[in-house]
Amino acid sequence: MFDGYSAEILARVQFAFTISFHIIFPAFSIGLASFLAVLNARWLWTRDQTFLILFNYWVKIFAIAFGMGVVSGIVMSYQFGTNWSVFSDKAGPVIGPLMAYEVLTAFFLEAGFLGIMLFGRERVGDALHMMATGMVAFGTLISATWILSVNSWMQTPAGFGMNELGQFIPEDWWQIVFNPSFPYRLTHMVLAAFLTTALVVGAVGALHLLRDRSDVPARRMFSMAMWMLALVTPLQIAAGDFHGINTLEHQPAKVMAMEGHFDSHPHGAPLILFGIPNQAEKRVDYAVEIPKLSSLILKHDLNAPLAGLDTIPDEDEPPVAIVFFSFRVMVGLGFAMLGLGLWGLIARARGRLFDAPWLYRASMAMGPMGFVAVLAGWITTEVGRQPFTVYGLLRTSDSLSPVAAPAVAASLIAFIIVYFFVFGAGTYYILRLMGKPIKPVSDAGITDEGPTRTAGTTPAAQVQDKHDDKGRG
Repeated sequence: MFDGYSAEILARVQFAFTISFHIIFPAFSIGLASFLAVLNARWLWTRDQTFLILFNYWVKIFAIAFGMGVVSGIVMSYQFGTNWSVFSDKAGPVIGPLMAYEVLTAFFLEAGFLGIMLFGRERVGDALHMMATGMVAFGTLISATWILSVNSWMQTPAGFGMNELGQFIPEDWWQIVFNPSFPYRLTHMVLAAFLTTALVVGAVGALHLLRDRSDVPARRMFSMAMWMLALVTPLQIAAGDFHGINTLEHQPAKVMAMEGHFDSHPHGAPLILFGIPNQAEKRVDYAVEIPKLSSLILKHDLNAPLAGLDTIPDEDEPPVAIVFFSFRVMVGLGFAMLGLGLWGLIARARGRLFDAPWLYRASMAMGPMGFVAVLAGWITTEVGRQPFTVYGLLRTSDSLSPVAAPAVAASLIAFIIVYFFVFGAGTYYILRLMGKPIKPVSDAGITDEGPTRTAGTTPAAQVQDKHDDKGRG
């Protein structure tokens, strides 16, 4: 199946496959944990049963997504030893402690309070339950902080020295953690997680509103999702602009590939909207472009010069076509999210937010697009860094373990089979839960008829009194 592929290519495909599965779960659980914290806080503040109903509805989905994210993340770490042991040896003194801090802070925090959040409302009281829910949400953000710090250091390494063995040695942990691209990358990723969750929540709310427009919990979740899209999408676009300027400063070859600039433009570079990059001929075929707009976006000056890939050695160029197309998918979906958020604002202003079937259909179509945008963004980031694992310092070809291609191919096939079976089943179950009616049942099992009890615990005297009362009536 993978005959003719080198061990390096297969190892890169394997890591790309596993991280693609992994990232969709944290991207969802980060936003969903914060959404649950907001729902719980509003329930405590207003005692509006709708918020409690929505909390109980989404907390089950969060538990499954969180579990799948943990499992898929554990698998990734093993590949540092099996396929990328040279990278682990050389970069381990820097990235090892950062990843350990993620486990010791974020994961322990999440794991410690998750059980209270899921099962503890009636056991610990509202205040402690709210704290546990907040700690789980905070833990997901801390986890993202450490992982993005690791990734950002690989993109823009700082605060290190080299020893006689060629290893990266920490010299300034503040510079390592808060490296030049870290603030931009963290902001961009967290906002992406919030938007991904908003799209899913909005899609589920739209599904239930298409079935019954008087569904109060569905109205509430759809309204909250539309507010999130309308408010956060412009922030994400602005954050992406700042991130792009930072990338131009520290990783110019990546931006050249994103823009499709094979040639330098000394008097203003065009924005290529569409085209087919031809890396062999060093041009973009069938290009549709707007003159000088790229210079305006990246340097805020129509006539600002921009260097092209003609200034980069061929062996240091990233795969242009992949970066070029994935970047356009991400940006295109970002503007689609903005359009959906504006549509929601217009419907709200006209008093038609809960009588807008085409808006509901569009929301359902956009439901999975947050995941697609996140994947496209990660592809742009990671492929654009090639051919380096530590940008400009350690090449991917020099990071590989001494492993044979057939061994990597065998493990890749095993991953594909197991992942599609396990995570396919988990995703199917999540979709089933999303499609179920939203029932007004609380954590304590309290319904309109009173508290439910375990078999054998209902006092016989109370049962007899109830029958007596009925008889007297």
